[in-house]
Amino acid sequence: MSRFRKILACMLVFSMLMMCACQKTSDHRSGIKKNPEASKPENRGSIQTQPTDPSGFPTPTVEPDDGIVDMTMFVTLPLREKDPGNDIKELIAQKTGIRVNEAGLNGMYPDEAISAIMASGDLPEFIYTDSGINDLYQGGYLIAWDDYLEEFPNIRELYTDKEWDRFRVDDGHIYWIDVFDRFYQKDTTTTHIGQAFWIQVRVLEWAGYPEIKTLDEYFDLIESFAEANPELPDGTPVVPYTCLCDSWRYYSIENAPMYLAGYPNDGCVIVSIDEGIENPKVIDYNTTGIAKEYFRKLNEEYEKGMIDPDFAVQTYDDYIYKLSTGCVLGMCDQYWNFAYTISSPFSVLNYGNDGSVYTLSEIGCDYVPLGISYDGSGQQWHTYGSDINSTSGFAVTTGCYDPYLAFSYLNSILEQDIHDLRFWGIEGEDYLVDYQGLFYRTEEMRFNWASDGYKAEHTCEYSYMPQWRGISRDGKNCMKPADQPSEFIQGLSKPLVKCFDAYGVNNYVEMIGSENTEHTPWYPLWTWSNNLSSATPGGLAWNRMGECKHEWLPKLVLSDDFEETWDEYMEAYEECEPQIFLDEAQAEVDARVEAWRNT
Repeated sequence: MSRFRKILACMLVFSMLMMCACQKTSDHRSGIKKNPEASKPENRGSIQTQPTDPSGFPTPTVEPDDGIVDMTMFVTLPLREKDPGNDIKELIAQKTGIRVNEAGLNGMYPDEAISAIMASGDLPEFIYTDSGINDLYQGGYLIAWDDYLEEFPNIRELYTDKEWDRFRVDDGHIYWIDVFDRFYQKDTTTTHIGQAFWIQVRVLEWAGYPEIKTLDEYFDLIESFAEANPELPDGTPVVPYTCLCDSWRYYSIENAPMYLAGYPNDGCVIVSIDEGIENPKVIDYNTTGIAKEYFRKLNEEYEKGMIDPDFAVQTYDDYIYKLSTGCVLGMCDQYWNFAYTISSPFSVLNYGNDGSVYTLSEIGCDYVPLGISYDGSGQQWHTYGSDINSTSGFAVTTGCYDPYLAFSYLNSILEQDIHDLRFWGIEGEDYLVDYQGLFYRTEEMRFNWASDGYKAEHTCEYSYMPQWRGISRDGKNCMKPADQPSEFIQGLSKPLVKCFDAYGVNNYVEMIGSENTEHTPWYPLWTWSNNLSSATPGGLAWNRMGECKHEWLPKLVLSDDFEETWDEYMEAYEECEPQIFLDEAQAEVDARVEAWRNT
């Protein structure tokens, strides 16, 4: 059993680990296998091995048979593991001298997984987490990046000086980074990665590609289509609309009022600039008239049978399974939360009751985002350029006994040839080069790259490690195939291409129709709220507000008397003292504006 499989096994006995941890010395770091000198530049350049400890987890060693160092990475998200001997993983290992073995969540929540890792006394060399990074820092489990940035230019150029400073914590050092949406040379986005009201293209085609600008028009169309087309060709009943209330993913139902009001994703509040960008005002979107009318609409649609009856109790896995069958006509969600997971099932052959053979993509089950707002006047849902999430991300842990080698590896995987291996694959096998030097794929190559089996045995993106988007260093190609204009179009199903053509757009970004505006000084504010704890009165209020919404929002949709339930919800919500949170949010916005003025 590999080292990290053993760590994952430890997670299954999380409660026992925590009990054991309580019996250790009050200095919870004392039992952690780590290199206390790790961040010092003089301690680098050679592998320092450590004997296997009683738990049975060996530290990284140089294998005598191939001279490659094995390291591990844990991701606090579900992750499809690669097969042993994965082709590109081994090529990268040969080029860098390091083989990184990845593992993801297995039936646990992220915070539970982080706690279990800390309690177990063993850490992977690398970690990516969208929650818990501050706990790792506070516990002393992360290595500072500062001493390595000037040493490794490929890492250094990921951010400007001012951007790097956004990751500095209270001790003045940098311990983690955001690895996503770093654009080399220019923004090449073709996909709207954020939140939207999504709809299957077959629904739009059936209706003659109408303009959908409001929530009422959106649900009217879904209702009409579901009535006329109640089943998929194999007899599976359609689900007109679904949403999630599961754990942190309840944003799927919770924060739509912010978008419907025409504001970008600050995550926790609306920030109005009616009085100018230098005088922004924080507004609680939970209590606006638009919020009330949005939930009233969901309540009405539930009464009509248009909303999934299981929405309030389904898990994320239930939700993804439903989407993977092609039966869900629409939902409000972040693209990254569903699209990558359902792409493979949508390319699998299905058999209709009439003997037809089809894929879900071929019959138009792929989703496109609609740029709707409450009053139909437009919205700003798509964020151009890079969001920098300074409150979570990728880190090197103190479980690494040669941090210099680890950072050298990170620098290497940003070299263009290895970056191409990660995201384009092997030339001649995964892509070809035309006479102009442009990369392209054949239909067979695209099919292979979308196949779960091929991904497991051949591809190795290291998707949660540092990476680029934008234009390749050759000045011709895109860093990722999805952004290459010709590849993007060729990779779309025919119904998707037909849909884009009908609306006169080229991609998902244009489909949603947002204005390309500069980021405000405080954007995105969720980089602040995501890191709140009960240590401040505002953080305590924020936690209570979340608990209240988890309880009451499903009740609003299910209610037999919406007005009465809304009043009860507002009463319970006010007991959470949201104004305390809003005051802290305003102070944070003001502080970011002041910092912006001084730069």
